Amino acid sequence: MIVAVLLAAHCVLLPGSPRGAVLEPTPKAMATLPEADWTAIKALISEQLAALKAGDGTKAFGYASPGIRQQFGSGGAFLEMVRTSYGALLAARYTEFLDGAVIDGRVIQPLRVIAPDNTVVVALYTMERQPGGGWKIAGCILAPSTVKAA
Repeated sequence: MIVAVLLAAHCVLLPGSPRGAVLEPTPKAMATLPEADWTAIKALISEQLAALKAGDGTKAFGYASPGIRQQFGSGGAFLEMVRTSYGALLAARYTEFLDGAVIDGRVIQPLRVIAPDNTVVVALYTMERQPGGGWKIAGCILAPSTVKAA
């Protein structure tokens, strides 16, 4: 289900094709990473979430990609943006990593988030491999989920 949502989010129109025609996913578009990379990605996201919940904007900011760091400039500004736009991540009563995917070269790690009021969203993290081989968080969007919490 999540992969279908991710694919729909990354569909592109073929040049010169009829309006609405989309590319079908190819094996390359659905490539994956070694398990060690997925483990490292999940650890990094978990560490950033812990820092955010602790109110440590500087530490949380350290997990962000260079582009995100340039965009926000400081840990304080980053933390304020998260508090304003990603409150669901901070208030979550439960989180669960879902299977990640590599779609058109983008590494996406979904995280199911259940709020105290049982609202469910999926945080779709875009990850970026760094020159030294490590990972940084290059973005996150919150998407509604069809799953209902009890």
